[in-house]
Amino acid sequence: MTTPDGGQLRTTIYYGPWQCSAAFLSRCESKCAAQGYPLRGCMWLADIKGDWQGRYLFMPAEAGGRMAITHCCCDYPTVSNGRQLREKWKNAREGFRRQWGSEFGEWPSTNGANWQGHHIFDLAHGGPPVAPDNVLPVPQDVHQVFNDEYPACYAPGGKWLTPGPARPYAD
Repeated sequence: MTTPDGGQLRTTIYYGPWQCSAAFLSRCESKCAAQGYPLRGCMWLADIKGDWQGRYLFMPAEAGGRMAITHCCCDYPTVSNGRQLREKWKNAREGFRRQWGSEFGEWPSTNGANWQGHHIFDLAHGGPPVAPDNVLPVPQDVHQVFNDEYPACYAPGGKWLTPGPARPYAD
């Protein structure tokens, strides 16, 4: 997408799930402990890479950065109002996608079908249904993998407690 200064911003999302690095696991352990829950696992869901090309002081310039999207599977209790949370998401979904698109570019789709909105902090454990930093667009097949792996992340002693590499992919 074009930036206000006439440059170009390209956002690329690399999808996991991957095992969290030792640093991410440590951060999750601290987060869970601060909330009074033991850590069950950590999933590195995606990496968002932003690349900018434009002009700085009238000279051509490039910059970029990365942001890891992780989820700490603390031993949260499941919520009783999961259906209400899902309904709230369903009712707000189209507006959420438009708002997301105004910042990052059009909500992704494949063959005219919008990608799923994956709740990073899942609704079953009380994740906020329409918080801007809690929903990530994912292709349907990736969304299914995430949904299949979340129960394993919340289960005690699974693979999601084992540290993974510092960067699990090469671009």
